[in-house]
Amino acid sequence: KHQLEWHSLLFPSLLGICHIPQMIKETKVSDLLTHCETYFFFFLGRVIENYETLWNLGVQPNGTIQFDMYSLDGENFPLKAYKLLEEYYMPDVITVRVQTEPDIFQDVCIEIKRPSFEKPFLGGFRHKETGIEYHNAGSQTDPKKRSDKEYEEFCRSTQTAVERKKLQQTTNTTCTQMTKIGVYVSNVTDKLIEPKPYVTADEYHARRLKATIVIQTYCRRWLAIQWVNKLKEELRLRLEWERQEELRKQREREEKMLREYNRRMHPKTKDDFELLYHALELWRKEELEGINSTFTGAERKAALCGLLEKETQLVACIGRHKINVLEDNHEKAILSFLEKCAEPKRWKAFDGRTTEMDTQFTLRARELLGIYRSISMKDLPQDERLDVLLSLKHTVKEHECKLTQEIVELIDREADLMMRAVKECNLQGLRQRICTLFLQYIKTPLFNPEVARLLKVPADPMKLYHNIYFCLGCKKYLPSTSFAISVSSCTIGRCRLCCKLDNEARKRESFLKYKRMLRNLRETEMKYNDGAKIAFILQLQDLHYMVEHFWGSQSALSAWDDLYDLVMVRWNRWQEWSPWNTVLLKEDEAEAHLKLSDLEKAYEKVFIHRVRHKQMLARNYFSQFPGLAAVLHKNDKQTNTEDLLVTKSVTTASSKRNQIYSVV
Repeated sequence: KHQLEWHSLLFPSLLGICHIPQMIKETKVSDLLTHCETYFFFFLGRVIENYETLWNLGVQPNGTIQFDMYSLDGENFPLKAYKLLEEYYMPDVITVRVQTEPDIFQDVCIEIKRPSFEKPFLGGFRHKETGIEYHNAGSQTDPKKRSDKEYEEFCRSTQTAVERKKLQQTTNTTCTQMTKIGVYVSNVTDKLIEPKPYVTADEYHARRLKATIVIQTYCRRWLAIQWVNKLKEELRLRLEWERQEELRKQREREEKMLREYNRRMHPKTKDDFELLYHALELWRKEELEGINSTFTGAERKAALCGLLEKETQLVACIGRHKINVLEDNHEKAILSFLEKCAEPKRWKAFDGRTTEMDTQFTLRARELLGIYRSISMKDLPQDERLDVLLSLKHTVKEHECKLTQEIVELIDREADLMMRAVKECNLQGLRQRICTLFLQYIKTPLFNPEVARLLKVPADPMKLYHNIYFCLGCKKYLPSTSFAISVSSCTIGRCRLCCKLDNEARKRESFLKYKRMLRNLRETEMKYNDGAKIAFILQLQDLHYMVEHFWGSQSALSAWDDLYDLVMVRWNRWQEWSPWNTVLLKEDEAEAHLKLSDLEKAYEKVFIHRVRHKQMLARNYFSQFPGLAAVLHKNDKQTNTEDLLVTKSVTTASSKRNQIYSVV
């Protein structure tokens, strides 16, 4: 037999007392998924019949009863619950045995009232000796319910908190146990307290003032130490920065000298040869001074002839080197020209990204560029050279003309000579001729349409009649881009090549420093983004004249004469740059000058007068040219009357001619 005991079967109402075991069996056995006839109840040593009620068994209202349940077929129908309870649920009524007297116990039925809400835990306390925890009464009682009103009530007292401050002194009862007859109090832990001298209010405040002065003294001493340490650290950082700046400037100066030395030793560009001729002129002047100070008479003439012979040899050597460099640069210029033709079209989108696109013309130019590079390569094997010539032949055969026929004939001739085992050194002239003709083929817009936008000579001959001028030096008709026209020029004059040749033959000046100064000036003006124009109208010759004649090729503030370190900036940074609103300074001086807000307070009157005098000279000089006169008169309307400088023509009766007077 398998036994299953049901404990504490509770019946909360009188209706449950009339139930019979058959009804309880049907209710409880439903969880076991079996038949009711298989089980029976056993109570107080006897089997309970199905017709008996709980009242007959002695169950009282709100009472409990305990049954023993048995199964007749333990193997097939064991007492095993189909679904066990996961949690224990407290019954609504429990029976508690309470001891009312020493030997009398009484069972009391307690009805458990389940709360409809979760009570907040408001804390409590724990007994130190027994460890029993007691909760706050608010956690065990129902909150006070307020009567609901039929309408919604709003008042100021519900929205405004009223704060009241009230002091309350609580009583603190103390007592002292004294020694008397029959009472002994130990005095081991007692302390003897003696009264101190009486301190008046003045003495008390004087002592506090003295202590305050001492504290302030030490505090100020600590602050002074911190301030001195800060000044020392700033001084150390400043000296370290100055040392680093000095090292940087020295390193840049050495790198500049090394770069100029390398450019003079291995010149490759026009500026490099300009530096080389300038160094040659400096050497000639130094030798000439030495000869004039050392020799006289016939010896001086002989030394001058020797110097002239050396100068001639050096000029010839520079010329030979220039020819070699021009040959190398010519090939690089051709490749650069063809690469520009083969570049894809580029434009910037609204998001800043660059978009590239290849057209049929750029693809054609790229194909011709690849063929030109292949036929220009040297030391190619014979089979590869023949493949390149075959590709070139198929390319030029697409168009029938005299140029393509000549290229095809030369290709056939080189292939025939290569098959006859002719040496490559004897084929150099033929190959160079093929490259030259193919380059002419590439530069023809009919065969390569993309090259039309890069040719200096337009395809339309009618365009040659515009912007063409006559050079008085080389007696040639050249486009306007071949002439260096300054602001002060009244005629076209000579072209750039003639001016360059004249400079190499006579003055041999180097304009590289002025080019750098003009480039820095234009970059600085572009950063202002205020529509400045004069800095871009001014040419290299004008800047050179202004630096040498007006500013003496030195800084206006420190008289520094190294042009590599000098820059031109605005005198008044709120106005457009112009020759009458500029100052020549070092780079660090210019950076500090542009940060000044009031020039009258920053500089002395003597310095300001000297700068304005130089600006007045530049104003009188450049006001004679129409290109700057319009800008000058426009600025005159915006300036104060005391700063106006008007240039006008006055006719005198004595001289009968126009003279220019400057009126302030």
